[in-house]
Amino acid sequence: MDSNNIINTRDCLQRAWTNTMELVRDFEMYSKKIDNKEVADVFKKYAEEQGNQANQLRELFNNYDNR
Repeated sequence: MDSNNIINTRDCLQRAWTNTMELVRDFEMYSKKIDNKEVADVFKKYAEEQGNQANQLRELFNNYDNR
């Protein structure tokens, strides 16, 4: 946060990236622990989708941070 306690672009990217990585871990864990195949498959799909989003956010964060 900057001196006025306002979230800036870098902070937003970092927070979104962190939160998305946590969702990947959660969905992946759910997909392995749920005994219902249909539900487990949905969680597996969500983990993959969130993984793609996490990668995009990481790239944006790194590009922004290297400016």
